[in-house]
Amino acid sequence: MEVRLENVEKRFGSEFAVKNINLYIENGDMAVLLGPSGCGKTTTLMMLAGVYRPTNGVIKFGDQVVNHLPPQERKIGMVFQNYALYPHLTVFDNIAFPLTNKKMSRSEIKKRVHEAAEIVQIEKLLKRKPAELSGGQQQRVSLARALVKEPELLLLDEPLSNLDASLRMQMRSEIRRIQKELGFTAVLVTHDQTEAMTMADKIAVMKDGVLMAYGRPMDLYNKPDHRFVAEFLGSPPINHIPVMLRQGKLLTQWSGEAIGLIGYPLHDDRSFTLSVRPEHLTLTPDLNGDHHFVANATVIEALGYEYIYTLTYGPHTLRVRSHENVPVNEGQKVGVRIEWEHVLYFDEEGRRIDFDMIESAAGE
Repeated sequence: MEVRLENVEKRFGSEFAVKNINLYIENGDMAVLLGPSGCGKTTTLMMLAGVYRPTNGVIKFGDQVVNHLPPQERKIGMVFQNYALYPHLTVFDNIAFPLTNKKMSRSEIKKRVHEAAEIVQIEKLLKRKPAELSGGQQQRVSLARALVKEPELLLLDEPLSNLDASLRMQMRSEIRRIQKELGFTAVLVTHDQTEAMTMADKIAVMKDGVLMAYGRPMDLYNKPDHRFVAEFLGSPPINHIPVMLRQGKLLTQWSGEAIGLIGYPLHDDRSFTLSVRPEHLTLTPDLNGDHHFVANATVIEALGYEYIYTLTYGPHTLRVRSHENVPVNEGQKVGVRIEWEHVLYFDEEGRRIDFDMIESAAGE
């Protein structure tokens, strides 16, 4: 099912929760609505579900306008954060509940329940009650109850936030596998950028009810058009260094130290932000070696598969991700090298500037 939101807005009283969203979700895609609390992502999901009607704009499923269709007529399934299982019913009866309400035949209900249970791998749990299940098993029951309706659109409202880290990872891959195997369109709401990056065909990043960006995960990660998007995607978050241009040199705004040269004819004293992700900085303990600036190492985190180094550079905190254990100690001065080809630049309004750093000012 293709899904379109055309100039969609939702207002509660005089306050806008969603402002003029235009979004196109292709048939069979997993679209993720990502953003901080209060950004409008759940409100958007509830408009897709039919719980809320848009104040303005049009929502289409395929060629059909669904603004005034009730939820039961939208061919959707929904999975909630809190599972919403009936404690007095067995797993079988919980999954069967929407079919029982439709007064389907017992044979058809049994067939569909067993098919859904097989898909989410809970066939052996059908006689149990919810209290006898783990959190991950309850989430699978909730997912099976949505799938048993054979939806054309699956809506997921932060379904993994109540699970521990290992179960979240497992259920991320399971939901994605099921969605791809069955081929339905899905919309997932989350504030967790790891979920968004690993599960989405496309991510819609929202802030204050506004759609800030919509695109493929790695496109938004590598070339975000706005500083907010760059900051929201990535962990540890992207580093920012405020700089200004003078006679072709990039100088830090707080000290005037030169850290690079710019190869474009720009006006002097222009100020902007140089932004670089932690994996695109490298450290050296040799202060006489090849580096672009010197910082102080304050915290070193060994995570097994990688190391995170927290640095202070002037008044700013920077983070470096490395797969190597660089021989530096906390409190030590370190040289930092920038991978210029991965650097992003943002103006004072947070919009990305399209020019490239072409050579280093190291040694000048």
